[in-house]
Amino acid sequence: MSQEAAITSFKKFQESWIDQLRNHLNHLRSVQNHHRNSATGDEERLREAVERVMEHFREYHRAKWATTEKDVIGVMATPWASALERSLHWVGGWRPTTLFHLVYTESSILFESRIVDILRGFRTGDLSDLSPSQFRVKFVKGRTVSELQCETVNEENAITDELSEWQDDASDLVMGTSSDPEQRIRRLAEIVHRTDDLRLRTITRVVELLSPLQQAEFLIAAAELRTGVAGWGTSHDRRRSSEV
Repeated sequence: MSQEAAITSFKKFQESWIDQLRNHLNHLRSVQNHHRNSATGDEERLREAVERVMEHFREYHRAKWATTEKDVIGVMATPWASALERSLHWVGGWRPTTLFHLVYTESSILFESRIVDILRGFRTGDLSDLSPSQFRVKFVKGRTVSELQCETVNEENAITDELSEWQDDASDLVMGTSSDPEQRIRRLAEIVHRTDDLRLRTITRVVELLSPLQQAEFLIAAAELRTGVAGWGTSHDRRRSSEV
C-alpha cells in the first residue's frame, strides 16, 4: 500500500471510528443509567460496557500505529482532522495530561452538584465521591494520582524535547543533505509511537484507578470531548468552505 493510500485508508477508518464511538457512548450511558436506577445495580454489565469502550480506543491506536509505519509524515500532518482539532494537537494527537484535568473537572462539577447529599453522608460511588483533594491522596498500586500525573508530565516533556531535537536537525532532511534520511524518518516514527503509547497507557491507568461507575462517567466525558471537538471542528470547516 502506498503512503497516500495508507493515509486515505486511515482517514476513512477515523470517520467510521468516531461514528462507532458515539454508538459505544450511547450504550455506556444506557448501562450507566440502568446501574443507577436498579435496586441492585449491574456492575458486571457496566464493566463489560467500559471494556468495549477501552477496546475501541485500543483498536484506534493499533490502526494508527500501523499507518505510522507506512507514512509517519502523513500521520503528523493529520489530514483527517479539522482545523480546530489540529490546533489542539500535540505530536499528532491529544495531550495525555488532558485526561487528568478532565477527571478533576468532572469530579468537581459532580461534587458541587451533590454537596448537600455528600454532607449528609450519602455516597453514590460516582466521581462526586472523588473530589480533587481526595484524588490527590488516593493511592494506586503504591502511588498517588498526583505522582501518576507527574510521571505523565515528565514523559510528555521528554518527548517534546526529543521532537525539538529532531526538528532542529530537520534542515538536512529538507535540503537533501542528510547522510541517512530513512534513519531520520524512522526516528520520527519512534517518537510518534512513543507518544501514542503514552496516550494509551495514560487512559488505561486512569481507568484502572476508578470504580466501575466512575470509569463509566470518566469515559463518557472523554468520549463526549472527543466526538464534540471532532463534530464542532468539522462543522466549522464546512462553514468556512462555503463562505470562500
